[in-house]
Amino acid sequence: MSMFSDGLDKAVERAFTRSIPKSAGAQMRYLVKQHKGTRAVAQMLRISQRTVERYVKDQIKKPRKDLATRLQSEVKKRWQPQVRAKAKQTAATSTGLVIDTRARMGYTAPIGSTDQDRIRHLTIALPPIYAARLFAAQEQGASDDTLQQIAAEGLKEVYFQDGGRRAGSLEEVRFTDVEHIEFDF
Repeated sequence: MSMFSDGLDKAVERAFTRSIPKSAGAQMRYLVKQHKGTRAVAQMLRISQRTVERYVKDQIKKPRKDLATRLQSEVKKRWQPQVRAKAKQTAATSTGLVIDTRARMGYTAPIGSTDQDRIRHLTIALPPIYAARLFAAQEQGASDDTLQQIAAEGLKEVYFQDGGRRAGSLEEVRFTDVEHIEFDF
């Protein structure tokens, strides 16, 4: 996973109305129910089918750290799909996304009017069109670079050009060395 994709996932998780199951057994039972069997869950988590069955029966209660991380990640991916879809739809059609980032930013403009890259901390509301593009790209498995480029285009329009009121000749926004990024609705 990537910094951008993880950030989008965390924003969606905050929309959940119920928290995910706490115990490893409950999480395993949830995945078995979702996949209609233990074999698919075992393959997905890279453990034996017998181990999955033992978690389901609460014969094993405490997974290794790496397995616990994979288990929680897989449950979160599937938890409350309608709530997840509704949150994405709302962001993509009406509310947009808030991006909070600390990164190196600058822009390319016609000769004689360039701004040097510098570390900036911005909290900017991106319009719904950028939320839609980010979620669509993430669902298609886009790379972190692609997601970063979409976010840079949004920052160009909203922050650097102020919705078309300034810097109309701006060509490209450089958005690099991301130290922190967080999304919210």
